[in-house]
Amino acid sequence: MRKPNVLVLMSDEHNACVCGFNGNPLARTPSMDALARRGVVFEQAYCNSPLCSPSRHSMTAGKYPHRVSAWNNECGIADDNIPSLPRVMTAAGYDSLLCGKQHYDATRRYGFAEIGGNMNNSRLTGLGTRRDPYDLSINCAAADARFRDFRVGDDSPTLQHDRAVTNGVVHFLANRRVSDRPFFLFAGYEAPHFPLMVPAGIHQRYAGRIPLPGIPAGHLERLPSNYQHLRRGFGTINVPDDITRAGRELYYGLTELLDREIGVVLDALDRTPFAADTVVIYTSDHGENMGEHGLWWKNSMFDTSCRVPLIVSWPQRWKPAQRRAAVCSLLDVVQTVVDVAQGCAPEDWNGDSLAPLLDDPSYAWKDHAVSEYYGHNVASGYAMIRAGEWKYCYHTSPRGDMRPERELYDLAHDPGEFNNLAGDELEKPRIVVLEERLFRELGEHPEETERRARFELARGYGRTPAGRSLGQAN
Repeated sequence: MRKPNVLVLMSDEHNACVCGFNGNPLARTPSMDALARRGVVFEQAYCNSPLCSPSRHSMTAGKYPHRVSAWNNECGIADDNIPSLPRVMTAAGYDSLLCGKQHYDATRRYGFAEIGGNMNNSRLTGLGTRRDPYDLSINCAAADARFRDFRVGDDSPTLQHDRAVTNGVVHFLANRRVSDRPFFLFAGYEAPHFPLMVPAGIHQRYAGRIPLPGIPAGHLERLPSNYQHLRRGFGTINVPDDITRAGRELYYGLTELLDREIGVVLDALDRTPFAADTVVIYTSDHGENMGEHGLWWKNSMFDTSCRVPLIVSWPQRWKPAQRRAAVCSLLDVVQTVVDVAQGCAPEDWNGDSLAPLLDDPSYAWKDHAVSEYYGHNVASGYAMIRAGEWKYCYHTSPRGDMRPERELYDLAHDPGEFNNLAGDELEKPRIVVLEERLFRELGEHPEETERRARFELARGYGRTPAGRSLGQAN
C-alpha cells in the first residue's frame, strides 16, 4: 500500500478555546470546524513549551526543549545534522517540505526543503537573562509597543506572511503528481499571533460581543512569583478594560482570517487526486492568555497559554467526527506522524504515537503531558505535568536562599485554575506522586535544568543581536 501524505498546518498562538469545534459559539472557524467533522479532535492537547521557538524546535528534534537547549526565542538546536523529524520522514521515503515560518535560524533547516520562499531569516544569539526575584519594576514600554498594534488595519506583516504560506502550499499541491513520492509538508502560519490587526469589517463581527476575562477577587495577588514577573516584565499590570476588550475582539478576528487561509489550503487539497491519501493535522505551537489571569501572550502554564487545538484527520483509517478527552502533547503528534509514515523514530525521542488511541478510543493511553518554560521575563524556569484531571507545576528556586514554588489544580472542579491547592495539607501525597512523575518524564530535575539554562543563556552563541559573528555560531 502507498504510504499516506502528511500535511501539518500549524498556527502561532491559537488559544484552544477560540474555535468553533471546541464549543465556542462566537468564534468563526468554519474551515477548522469542517476539518474536525472529518477527523478526530483532541480536547486536552498541550504544547511542550508555551513559547514559539522552544515549542517548534522541540517538535523538530522529537525531544523536550531542555534536551536540545531550546530555552527561549533566541535559541535553536545547535547541531543542524540531528536525526530530526524531517530527516526521519525522508528516511521513510518522504519528501520533507517546509512552507512558512518555523522560527529557525537562517543557517538551519534540519532536513527540510523549503518551498514558498525563505521565511526563516532569524540570526539567533542564544542569549537570555533572568529577572531579579526582588525586582518589582514594570516595563510599561513593552506593553505600550504591543498594545499600539491592537487596532483596525487593512493589512499587516502577519497577514502578508500567511497569504504567502497559503500560496506556496496551494502551488505545491497543484503541481504534485500521484506518482511522486509521498510528501510530509509542514505549513507554518503566524496568525493569530500579535500584532492584533484586522480589517474593520472583520473587527465589527466581534465588537462588543467578547466578554472581559473573569478574574476572582484576590486572584492576581495570589499568583506565583514567576507570573507576577511575567506581568511586570511585559507591562500587563492594570491594563485598561478598553484595551483588553479590543485585544480580545481583534484576536477573534485574526483567528477568523487564519481559518480562511486554512480553508483555501483544504479546498486545494480536495481538488487533488491524492486528497483521500493525505493525513491532515491542525494544531498550534502554544496558546494566548488574552488577558486571563492578568496575563497576555503565552509563557504561563495556565490552559489559556499551554493548551493547544488539535485535529487529526484521515477518514481512510479513522472514523470522522470523533473526540478524545485524553491528555496528550505535541511530541505525541510527532511520534504519530512517524508512525503513520511507517518510519523509525530514534529510541531517545520523547512522546508516544496517538495512532492506537485514534484506532480505539478505549486504548489504555498514558493520559499525561509535560510542558516547560525557561524563557524570558521570569526569575526562574518551571515545568508542568497535566495528568488526568490534575495539573501540577514546579517553579525552580530563583536563588539559593529562596524555596521553589508549586501549583496544583483540580481541573475537574476548577477549570479556570483559580484555586491553587499546593498549600493544602491533604494534597501533599498527590504532589509527591505528580512531582516524581514529572521529574521521571523529564529525565532531569528542573533545578538542574535551570542551572544549565542560566549558564548557556549567559554564554550564548558568540553573536551580537544584529547577527554579526563573534566566533563559532550555534
